[in-house]
Amino acid sequence: MQQHSLKTVDKVAKIFCSAVKEVIDASTGMSVSYAPTIQDVPSISLKPDLGCFVQFNGDYSGLFIMNFSKEASLEIYKKAMAYMGLPDEEISNDFESDEVVNYVGEIINQVIGKARQKIETKYGLSANNNQPKAITISSAITLSVATMLDGHDCRKIAFRTDDSNPFYVEMNLEKTEFICLEPKEAGESADIQEHIDDVLEKGISGKEKAEAAPEADVEDIMAELGLD
Repeated sequence: MQQHSLKTVDKVAKIFCSAVKEVIDASTGMSVSYAPTIQDVPSISLKPDLGCFVQFNGDYSGLFIMNFSKEASLEIYKKAMAYMGLPDEEISNDFESDEVVNYVGEIINQVIGKARQKIETKYGLSANNNQPKAITISSAITLSVATMLDGHDCRKIAFRTDDSNPFYVEMNLEKTEFICLEPKEAGESADIQEHIDDVLEKGISGKEKAEAAPEADVEDIMAELGLD
């Protein structure tokens, strides 16, 4: 898929993917990966075992979700704590513990901040977000933003940790297109994530790729999004 053919929602999804990878890699010392395929889905949901969401609005509006398997949430949490030098006896082994849930909430808080910054730098558009909410759940909860019920696009992207444990990014965006009024100046550096995706699409070798470059309950969540 060529860059010029991407819809705005796919460009924004790629930016969020880049932000997720940068935040988790920097805080854990590992290198998470994501599939070079963005899925067009009819809706987005909080899913087991641990889900976290944040709503953003402003020049553009939408909803961003991260869903973790219990294995992925524990691996990311443990590696982050060890990376910071926390002793093993002080690191939780329960993905439902406040420590793990709160850490996942902090991850999504950093991700939304980095993604908003990238979008403002690239497109000159800004947005604000509410406080991220994280929750351990046993069944899926479909989420939507009341003001976007009549028009939004949904996307899902699969991630894997170093140990191949799965987690997922899901997002929706109001129906919008970012149309550049001024062409990019000659010599301007290309977006790093676009370059990474170009590398993936061309299927070059792994060596060349390396060189190229607070917990909330269900009722609170439903009430905040107007779903009660």
